[in-house]
Amino acid sequence: MAKCSGVPYHQNMVDPLLEAVRRCVDSHADPTGVAHTPIPGLTMVHSGAPSDLAYAISRPLVCLVLQGRKQVSTGNRTFMFGAGESLLITADVPIVSQITSASLATPYLSLVLDLDPSVITELTLQMTKDREGSGLSVCTEPTDAEVTDAALRLIRLLDRPASLPVLQAQLVRELHYWLLAGRHGTAIRRLGWPEGHTRRVARAVTILRTEFMRPLSVERLAQAAGMGASSFYHHFRAVTSLSPLQFQKQLRLIEAKRLMLSEGATPSAAALAVGYESVSQFTREYRRMFGLPPARETKAARRSTVTAA
Repeated sequence: MAKCSGVPYHQNMVDPLLEAVRRCVDSHADPTGVAHTPIPGLTMVHSGAPSDLAYAISRPLVCLVLQGRKQVSTGNRTFMFGAGESLLITADVPIVSQITSASLATPYLSLVLDLDPSVITELTLQMTKDREGSGLSVCTEPTDAEVTDAALRLIRLLDRPASLPVLQAQLVRELHYWLLAGRHGTAIRRLGWPEGHTRRVARAVTILRTEFMRPLSVERLAQAAGMGASSFYHHFRAVTSLSPLQFQKQLRLIEAKRLMLSEGATPSAAALAVGYESVSQFTREYRRMFGLPPARETKAARRSTVTAA
């Protein structure tokens, strides 16, 4: 299990935030348990039971767990964390996640905020020398009291919509500041370097995320990143842990799974929709990533839905 240490949070600071998030998800969570907010990049997650494995290519974010437990794996590292701890992701990386502790009486509750590179750049220019700490793209640590306090004041703005245009930006900025000032600041700062490898790779990732169903050459992606093809390939893999082709393939497979399980698409229709020309190739790669061929997984999901009903 991988973990990077941090300053312990204060329990009396967590309870008000827990109650604020509970009220928000009770009123606004969608059928998947996600409550979106009018504050860009801020969501809350609720689950009344342990979840299945979920596959995604995560964006840079911080996740504050307030109740329950979760497990996240990336590469050969696995992170297990729970109430009072935070997960930090500072690059676009593939993750496999699972809520491991949750019940109707004590549901899993978390607060998730996308990290904003422009805010990080502005703050980094004003802050003193980096605090020494982990440079890992993914880590967990106890949630700092200052982070929890800023998050609570940000959530409370939701009850006063008129205050959002005036106060939201400064509270998001404050939350980023406390994250940068913590032990995870070393990794976060990389997001704020406009010409750093992380931000350059992110330009190519934007193209991959929006055009993953189309053939994309390494040369085009490298040009977007402002690098030569060989240098781009090296830095892309260093930042994301995947080659550009593997990254695109995972995006395709994750979207195909969503189409089949959420929208009822057939495996062949899903394969064509995400850019595969060969259904047999799609089936092989889907099974390699998810452990079951697509047809069998969709049947199992339908049986589970019928049983639950």
